[in-house]
Amino acid sequence: MPWMPASGDRFVIPGKEMDEEVFHVAEMTIEVASHHGEGVVKFNGTTEWALDSIPSDSVLWLPREDQLRDALGQSLVALEHEGNEWIVTYGSGERLERVRDSDVECGYARALVAVLEHDTEG
Repeated sequence: MPWMPASGDRFVIPGKEMDEEVFHVAEMTIEVASHHGEGVVKFNGTTEWALDSIPSDSVLWLPREDQLRDALGQSLVALEHEGNEWIVTYGSGERLERVRDSDVECGYARALVAVLEHDTEG
């Protein structure tokens, strides 16, 4: 799924010994820009890491609940909460499918992966 970075988006930098750090795009501290035609993520005024910028294709986007819901679009049928689980019902071709997860974003993400896989197979 293509990512057009915007303020408020979250991402991680895998493989740089910062796997557990979640970063947030914010105009004042972390912004996305173009440098010589390539997308870069710029760290403005951060002193915690010796990092001025990193190619945008080196970061991994963590979509928010609203972004996942929007990406599901009309495939999303319902969201229910039962006990400690979220149940996402979505359309896959002519069938309705369900995924369960304790985290609503993970549930949406699993449903979206299934929808995207179905779309590429069909």
